[in-house]
Amino acid sequence: MRKYARVTGIGMYAPERVMTNFELEKLMDTSDEWITTRTGIKRRHVAGDDEASSNLATKASLRALEMAGLDPDDLDMIINATVTADKYFPACGCMVQAALGAHKAAAFDVNAGCSGFVYALSIADQFIASGTYKNILCIGVETLTHGFDWQDRNTNVLFGDGAGAAVLQATDECTGPLSFVIGSDGSHGHYLSMSSLFGRPAEWPANGRPRAVFNGPEIFKFAVTTMGKVAKQAVDQAGLSLSDIDLFIPHQANLRIIQAANKYLGMPAEKVFINVQEYGNTSAASIPIALCEAVEQGLVHDGDKILMVAFGAGLSWGATVVQWNPTPSKEPAGANQETYAIAR
Repeated sequence: MRKYARVTGIGMYAPERVMTNFELEKLMDTSDEWITTRTGIKRRHVAGDDEASSNLATKASLRALEMAGLDPDDLDMIINATVTADKYFPACGCMVQAALGAHKAAAFDVNAGCSGFVYALSIADQFIASGTYKNILCIGVETLTHGFDWQDRNTNVLFGDGAGAAVLQATDECTGPLSFVIGSDGSHGHYLSMSSLFGRPAEWPANGRPRAVFNGPEIFKFAVTTMGKVAKQAVDQAGLSLSDIDLFIPHQANLRIIQAANKYLGMPAEKVFINVQEYGNTSAASIPIALCEAVEQGLVHDGDKILMVAFGAGLSWGATVVQWNPTPSKEPAGANQETYAIAR
């Protein structure tokens, strides 16, 4: 008999340091008006020199486990989505496993850019559906600001740091993820990329430090044409109509992209969750952070159907419809109050 993957716990963590657009004005040729008009971003969280992706992921994971009522040793698997792992190896997921004390869990990373968390959910769902595992932790985490050239306004005004996590547990009830649409187009991968020291030496920058390549116009066109279409596919695959969706959580990359995707879908404004102004683009952490905030703000209710869609490096995309029936019923573990006070 098929098992379903109930989302029983969520948690998030954002670094306490917040950088506003006005601070960026002092570092480069930009302005709050320029950034806000083009992206909708007002602030972003910045990881400290003593914070790596594994640290942020561990804090978010502990909060998700607390909500789910599980101990780390109850976990069968940890799937960690990131493009900013602490090291080339071991996997960041393995470092989180050690920090949590999840001694029984298999652990690995997923590198699908901003689509990574949806990819992680899709993998977890398959392991649970097959009956192989019962308790799986999915994480999306990034510390993108550690790799910034703070003089390059094409990238550093867009991104921020953070982590979000979700616990999925096996159940006989038809709930949790109802559909997945994931895909990629590697022929356009060069629009958003970062060289590796294991790549071609001829591609290394002169100072030996890898630097992100970001083709904003092409990424914008890709996102606008992909987000709405993929979201609609996920709704259709779940056997639903758009009117059945209670909340739409798009990847928080750019306000104009979100608005274009929603124009395609025609969702009422009150059903679209947006927090890009507070966090910027946190890549793989974007979707789980937004989900945590939506639940904390009382926008998600038992039985609600949530549409989540993301796009990112690869180029990749992913969409899912999740029915929200957490058990046991507890308050979600969000960022600490101090962090929220700073963010707002």
